[in-house]
Amino acid sequence: MMKHLLTYLLLLGLTTMVVAGDVKIDADFPGGNIQVLGIDGDNVRLQRDIRDTEGDWFYWSFRVRGAEGRTLNFEFAGDVIGTCGPAVSRDDGVTWRWLGDIGFSQRKFEYAFDPDEKEVLFGMGMNHTEKDLKRFLEKHQDNPNLKLETLCQSKKGRDVELLRIPGRGKDADFKVFLSSRHHCCEMMATYTLEGIIDAVLSESDDGTWLRDHCDFFIMPFVDKDGVEDGDQGKNRKPHDHNRDYWKRIYPEVQAITEQVPVWQAGNPIFWFDMHCPWLRGGADGDKPEQGTNEDLYLVGSESEEVWKMQQRFGKILETIMKGSIPYKESFNLPYGKSWNSAANTDSGLQSNSQWGSTLPNRVFASSIEIPYANASGVVVDADSARMLGNDLAGAIRVYLETLEN
Repeated sequence: MMKHLLTYLLLLGLTTMVVAGDVKIDADFPGGNIQVLGIDGDNVRLQRDIRDTEGDWFYWSFRVRGAEGRTLNFEFAGDVIGTCGPAVSRDDGVTWRWLGDIGFSQRKFEYAFDPDEKEVLFGMGMNHTEKDLKRFLEKHQDNPNLKLETLCQSKKGRDVELLRIPGRGKDADFKVFLSSRHHCCEMMATYTLEGIIDAVLSESDDGTWLRDHCDFFIMPFVDKDGVEDGDQGKNRKPHDHNRDYWKRIYPEVQAITEQVPVWQAGNPIFWFDMHCPWLRGGADGDKPEQGTNEDLYLVGSESEEVWKMQQRFGKILETIMKGSIPYKESFNLPYGKSWNSAANTDSGLQSNSQWGSTLPNRVFASSIEIPYANASGVVVDADSARMLGNDLAGAIRVYLETLEN
């Protein structure tokens, strides 16, 4: 009776932990998300917690304690495991690794706990929450070029971080807006954003030029509550943060749309919003490589003028790439192909990049899709995502430096 009651309460969201013998499974940590359907000996049945997402999505993350020396089999009700299997952390989320190679099962995995592994985190991706951002910022805490501010308070009263690298401030030649986590589950975008920040703050030629010429307005966690609570974020009811730029029901979007025009003050602006796609697989564009979930790509604008800007940036990025994640300008998904069409975007709502493209004197506006685990056969992890960020910073520098007057 107690076993059935516990499972019933968990499915209702009234408890956050399941205990079977000495094994404890829970999602009671920043970014946690799981429903445990049952535990039978060494076999655990799970599913992700959809919460207020309309339809299906795939985010999950849970903690296992008390399984030292045992081998447990985990099986999900649905295809929610990415191409390299679950991400695993043995140090409370400080570092992560993929459990398997590209082509991992979509529903099952097995994990042999070492005798000294008292606590292990698992996730569909390499979690990145406020504590991870704080850890990243600690290494730059003595850098006078980086300023940590608060954009606003979230609906639940959390501070929403705003990072500023003002350079010459009002005298800067360009304003650069960067954001991630409009969809809170898309953590690899934030690792990439950290790579851009690293490059801008470095003493490299790119970093020096970007600080001399640009004023940065950087939003790591647009959906701050979703990041900390472990929500899906995508397709949140009544609409998610990335479809809120007309209705503006979220404090973060209200603050962005109010503060950015004041900060921009009519100066040339470069606009870049970072995302991750579906877990795995391709798209149905005319070219097999266009807009696939396992390739890096820019999402083409419905504006022909902006699309030409995106193509130019793509050619620059393809040329200067140094990191391991592959990219070709031909990977970009034109408007009207696959999901990037009026049927998906013309719904009485407006996205971040669409709003950014309407700003006066914008010189670039785009979103980018960064695969969770596999990019054209290359493994995506925290390190390779940050290297991608370094490359994006270099491409931003070349793009702005070579703009025609």
